[in-house]
Amino acid sequence: MEIIGIVKKLFDIQKFDSGFKKREMVLTTEEPYPQNILIEFIQDKVDLLGSIRQEDKIKVFINIRGREWTNPEGIIKYFNSIQGWKIEEIQHSIENKTSISPSLSSSSEDFDDLPF
Repeated sequence: MEIIGIVKKLFDIQKFDSGFKKREMVLTTEEPYPQNILIEFIQDKVDLLGSIRQEDKIKVFINIRGREWTNPEGIIKYFNSIQGWKIEEIQHSIENKTSISPSLSSSSEDFDDLPF
């Protein structure tokens, strides 16, 4: 699955005594009713956020994870998380809000070779 949106917030890396690490971000979708989606990146995938900045437009490839937990009273609860595993930058916003990544841009030269 994938989600496209604007980076609203990047959180700091969280490191745990066990060696586990994660970093979360909030991505705001661009649709009639925008959603703020919390996406976590774990272990080596944390590095994917190294060049990402707030307000960048990106595509995030995700997996949805679910887990069951029994609380101390014996009641079973269910939790979901969204884990990112790949990012494609669509629009970088730091210096030039109109720059589009080369793989997604087109120019008039692209159409000069048409046979008609």
